[in-house]
Amino acid sequence: MKTLARIALALGLAVMVLLVIREGAQSIAGLLRHAGWLLLLLVPLHAGPLLLDVMGWRVLILGRTRIRALFLIASIREAINRLLPVANVGGELVGIHLLTRQGISSTTAATSVIVETLLILVAQYLFLTLGVACLLHITGSIKATGALLIAVAGGLPVILLLIWLLRTGAFFRAIERLAARLLGSSDKTSSLMSKLAHLDSAIRELTAAHGRLARAIVWQLAGLISGSSETWLALRWLGHPVSLAAALALESLTLAARSLVFVAPAGLGVQEAGLVGVGHVLGLGSDVAIALSLAKRMREILFGLPALAAWQWTTGAKSGARII
Repeated sequence: MKTLARIALALGLAVMVLLVIREGAQSIAGLLRHAGWLLLLLVPLHAGPLLLDVMGWRVLILGRTRIRALFLIASIREAINRLLPVANVGGELVGIHLLTRQGISSTTAATSVIVETLLILVAQYLFLTLGVACLLHITGSIKATGALLIAVAGGLPVILLLIWLLRTGAFFRAIERLAARLLGSSDKTSSLMSKLAHLDSAIRELTAAHGRLARAIVWQLAGLISGSSETWLALRWLGHPVSLAAALALESLTLAARSLVFVAPAGLGVQEAGLVGVGHVLGLGSDVAIALSLAKRMREILFGLPALAAWQWTTGAKSGARII
């Protein structure tokens, strides 16, 4: 995985450099200068969509939790996944650990993060469907969105399969068989099997609570949609305003590309290529798309670095201490 991440990082950087060279660094820099300090407003504005996502996560936690603590943990999770080469899974592991330090049992913490990750995929799928519908409405051409419609249809069986694997326990049964084959019979194996059984039971119980799942998805989808305001505002400040529907299409399709190529650290190259491709369909120049991507990355760095610093601070704090 580390080798794959390094290869993806090298390729992503190469794609970014080639795109900047092709479109002209001066042109891109001119667009960013046109927006100026206004782009810094994207940093505090990101708190809104993240808070909506936190509300969805809170619905899934069977225990008393505080919004501000969950918000900090969610910020740390996002920063780790976005800024560090962890293939978008390291943040979830850290999130489970930090949640247990808030007095939540390890089983409950792991269950909430696993189920939330699955529901995020569902929300992103709905968001992508909405984005493709917006793109179809704007272009009025099935030909321009035909491949995307096929991709959306092809993604549904994958989502349903993941839900079935967790809902029926088939995923954990497969892990148990693999663990038994690799580790043999021992006290450690028995302990691992017991923990997996408790986790499986907790996940089944939570996935059977359809009302909680529906509320979580609504919160997550609201967060994704509100996150499109970042694209909408950034493009206005860059001097190339688009409609809200176009901003939603740009945001949803780019996010889908980043999620699909999750091994690429920080989505380097993937985000840029996605914005250039969708932007072309919407009539945006490639230089504008790259300037938009750089503005987004600026926001990710400025929002994420304090979260990473908070993570390091909490790691150095006394064991069992609350985050906030």
